[in-house]
Parts: sequence; C-alpha cells; structure tokens
Amino acid sequence: QVQLVESGGGLVQAGASLRLSCAPSGATFSTYAMAWFRQAPGKEREFVAGISWSGGSIGYTDSVKGRFTISRDNAKNTVYLQMTSLKPEDTAVYYCGARGYGGSTYYTDSNRYDYWGQGTQVTVSS
Repeated sequence: QVQLVESGGGLVQAGASLRLSCAPSGATFSTYAMAWFRQAPGKEREFVAGISWSGGSIGYTDSVKGRFTISRDNAKNTVYLQMTSLKPEDTAVYYCGARGYGGSTYYTDSNRYDYWGQGTQVTVSS
C-alpha cells in the first residue's frame, strides 16, 4: 500500500517562499510519475506541477511558471515543490499525487494518479 505524506505548508505573507515535500512509502518511488495539485475552497482540484520518474519531463500550470519549481530526489524518496513570490491566489490545500509506472511523462489530469496524500494547507496573506 503506497502512502504519501506532504509537509511544509503554512501561513505566509505575499512575496514569501515555501517548500513543500512529499515522501511516498510502500513502493518503488523511483518509477512513479509525481505531481502537485491544489484545491481552493469552492473550487475543483487543479494541476500545479508534474515530474516524470526520471525528472526528464517537467511541467507547470501557467499561473505558477517562473515562481514554482518541482524536483525529486529518488535516493531520498522525496518530491519537492519550491514556491517563491507567493500570491494570495496561491492559497489552497496542496496535494501530492503518484502514478505507478508513469513512463517518461507526467499527467495533468488528477484521474491519472493512483495515490494521494492528505494535503497540506498553504495560506498566503496580502
């Protein structure tokens, strides 16, 4: 059974930075495509960033390009989301998703991911 545990969320002011971490367990993490999604109150879960198992394929939603960076350390079994220049509209619960044997890509559709963490709250005040 794969379990994902997110950490690193918090309450910050606009312009600040945060780094989220996601540590899967119970699986060979290095073969998984990973992604970060977020869900704000009253809104659907949306894709934020994704990374293939090798790190060779990476993508972001337009609203975070240039501000967020996704990365992974397969040796440490951890995927990260470095968030800079945070804005109030980034406020949401952030979820880590994993897809087993994801191939050489990532996916922007949340239905393509097999496992999810419990989420970590990010709140950005103006």
